[in-house]
Amino acid sequence: MTKSQDQFTPTRDERDVDIDLAALAAAVWRRKALIGALALGLSVAAFAGSSLISPKYQSETRLLVESGESVFTQPASGGQGNGEAMRVLVDREAVLSQVEIIKSTDLLRKIATDFDLASRKEFDEAANLNIISKTLITFGLQRNPLDLPADVRVLKSMREKLEVFAIENSRVIAIRFKSKDPALAEKIPNAIADAYLGLQRDAKLATNADAAEFLQPEINALRDRVRAAEAKVAEFKSANDLLDGQNQSTLATQQLAELSSELSRVKANRGSAEATAAAMRAALSSGASLDALPSVQSSGLIDRLRERRAELGAQIAQLGTTLLDGHPRIQALRSQLADLEGQIRSEAQKVIAGLDTLADTARKREEQLVIDLNRLKAESARTGEESVELRALEREAAAERQLLESYLSRYREASARTDNAYVPADARIFSKAVTPTEPYFPKKLPITIAAFFAGLMAGVLWVLLAELFSGRAMRRSAVTAMVPMTEPVMTATAAPSSAMTVAPEPTTTQPVADPEPIIAPEPTTLLRARQRIAAPPAAPAFVVPVSQRVETVASELIAAGWQRAVFLSPEGDKGVAGSVLVTRNIADQGVRVILVDLTTTALPSRAMLESDAASGITNMLASDAAFADILHADLYSEAQIAPRGNASVAKAMRNAERLPQVLAALNAACDILVIECGAAEAAMLDLVADPDFACATVVSATQTALPLAAAMVATLGGPDTCLQVTTPVAPAKAAA
Repeated sequence: MTKSQDQFTPTRDERDVDIDLAALAAAVWRRKALIGALALGLSVAAFAGSSLISPKYQSETRLLVESGESVFTQPASGGQGNGEAMRVLVDREAVLSQVEIIKSTDLLRKIATDFDLASRKEFDEAANLNIISKTLITFGLQRNPLDLPADVRVLKSMREKLEVFAIENSRVIAIRFKSKDPALAEKIPNAIADAYLGLQRDAKLATNADAAEFLQPEINALRDRVRAAEAKVAEFKSANDLLDGQNQSTLATQQLAELSSELSRVKANRGSAEATAAAMRAALSSGASLDALPSVQSSGLIDRLRERRAELGAQIAQLGTTLLDGHPRIQALRSQLADLEGQIRSEAQKVIAGLDTLADTARKREEQLVIDLNRLKAESARTGEESVELRALEREAAAERQLLESYLSRYREASARTDNAYVPADARIFSKAVTPTEPYFPKKLPITIAAFFAGLMAGVLWVLLAELFSGRAMRRSAVTAMVPMTEPVMTATAAPSSAMTVAPEPTTTQPVADPEPIIAPEPTTLLRARQRIAAPPAAPAFVVPVSQRVETVASELIAAGWQRAVFLSPEGDKGVAGSVLVTRNIADQGVRVILVDLTTTALPSRAMLESDAASGITNMLASDAAFADILHADLYSEAQIAPRGNASVAKAMRNAERLPQVLAALNAACDILVIECGAAEAAMLDLVADPDFACATVVSATQTALPLAAAMVATLGGPDTCLQVTTPVAPAKAAA
């Protein structure tokens, strides 16, 4: 393919200019004296102006919002309530409410009256208007401030000079005041704080007095209601015989409990007597000894008889050692012993009779107690029913009494505070304002320094704008726009206007003199505007070293402004890796590039994608895929690829006339369109040629195929063809 140079007229686009930063810096340096004089003049003027301004002083007083009550003076009945009220007082809304109270009109008017601020010119400047203000008022262009009352004007001026705000995340309120008089700047915030505390105390005194006045008649009425309620309770008790016993119970209930206890005791005594009598009868009937029975042991007479029996037994035993059993003395003692045994049994019978009598008495007592218990049960049931009404009356009387006691306690507290005028405010001054020694405005040194730097910036900005608008700081871009005068004719025998060849040995050839240095502008801007450098000469522009072949070809395509690069490989798949490497190098330089795979083996597609089964050019030509479906992202760079596709090649070739339109659409979507044609013949390049796009032809081959590459270069039109040499490795591996 040949592109005639005389078909293009080199022109210079007047809009393609750059800003000359060095010229701007030189212009600023040339005018440094003027800029310095401007800055110095502004600083002198600022210093003089700040010296003429009347100094203003500022002072600040701080209040802490907290309860003024101590543990010794707070109301005993309202300790918890006081704590809850304090928690409400110290929340954010309550502190802001106190700020608004401090800024209230009544409080500020009192301060203005105490200090006679209306007589000060600083607070009533409307009384001494200048000539300009008077003129504006005369013509109705300004409102006459004298139409407002003097106190309103003073309050307005005070609000402008006063600043009251709450310190963030605290219960502190700051009162800040500004004035030309330092003494007044100290006194006003302290006076406002004192007036605020006095206002709180007066409000509390008025509240206490109102409370005492309200509680007194209520207490008198409560006394009558309590007296009537307690009288009803006493009358109901008397009418229903509900006498009080121990432990706040009725008398019937108490008697019932006592009688139940007595009945239990009587039953226990009866049972014990009956059991003891039965045991003694059993012992007597069986002839057993009675000594082990508790009742026998507790009898004094039986105890003495037992002692006598023991003595007789001892005598019989003693005499038995010297006398025989028939001796009259021993017989007399044994007779006495038998009489004692009879007496003991007789006394045991008496004890049994006594126990029977005791059991009968207990039984009769038990019967009487049961009768009395039943009677008391009925009485207790009656009193229980009536106690319900009694408890209701007592609760009413207790509630009235409790309310009366509460009112009496509050009345005493309110009266004591009102009489003694002790009402601490819920705030205190912890930082009083002091007389300021230095004015807060104007600060002469900061103002002068700021004016100096502002003058420097203004002077530099003025110089820069003057240079830019005059055009002296603008320089033309080194890129020349190529404006096509006629449609370029591209044939199979014409050589493309590329200017790069490669020698087998990097050091055996030298670059031919280049008539104009190549300056590569911003690639994306250059390619988007479809601009490139002037047409290269017919002879080779320079020789590319083999070690830099890929980078050099990519840079040449970007710098020369080629919009389409057609890659040919005389040895087939062995050289197609060159287009993949060049495409990725172009993408790494930030240029939008698309590789179109027109080979039959789809080797570039497999090198850039996971497989060659993705939709591509054949699908587009066969109308099986949309334009957006044939573009895929490269796995290893920012480049995109339009693969061969998976549609029928025969079906796609029937629509081969659509290929130029498809390539033109792809060209519009990128900056450089790389077309890999493989081992296609030169005559077939007319299908990928388009006069609307600057097209370069690149021959890709390995070092062993240089003769084939040279033959293809000769076929294409000589050494003006751009030649690339790839590494002698497998194409797919080299592309990856």
